[in-house]
Amino acid sequence: MESNELKQLVKESLREVLREERLKLCQVLIPYVSDKEMQEIQTKLGSPAEHKTTEFINMTDWVKNRTRPQ
Repeated sequence: MESNELKQLVKESLREVLREERLKLCQVLIPYVSDKEMQEIQTKLGSPAEHKTTEFINMTDWVKNRTRPQ
């Protein structure tokens, strides 16, 4: 294996590991919400199904590919 191929492999592996660790950190930082609390939130603010889709931004691409949401 050439030096450049090895460097590329290490970079890609490190990127994937860092991505996984970042996602784990995000999961740890999200606070737990009980069923009762969730019901209170939905009563006060409504559920996502009750809102127009134009009121939301899909963050999937931003999270997965680090591209800015449109």
